[in-house]
Amino acid sequence: MAKECIKARQRKREALVDKYAAKRAALKKAGDYIALSKLPRNSSKVRLRNRCKMTGRARAYSRQFGISRLVFREWALNGKIPGVTKSSW
Repeated sequence: MAKECIKARQRKREALVDKYAAKRAALKKAGDYIALSKLPRNSSKVRLRNRCKMTGRARAYSRQFGISRLVFREWALNGKIPGVTKSSW
């Protein structure tokens, strides 16, 4: 499980990305890279990291479900994800 400060930092970055998205797009379209460089660095979308919604884990993240492999396995075995069953052959 990730530290609370790491999860809080990620939420802060997500808020900044949402806040400056339109302004960044307009500056990029205009080609004004000097003004773009004066915006907060954390307002750039590339600084975001995909994290598990439950634990905050950054590695082994599944985009389709928005959770890490560990949480996915636990939920799938408990039947909490519809349509997912353990395979056997």
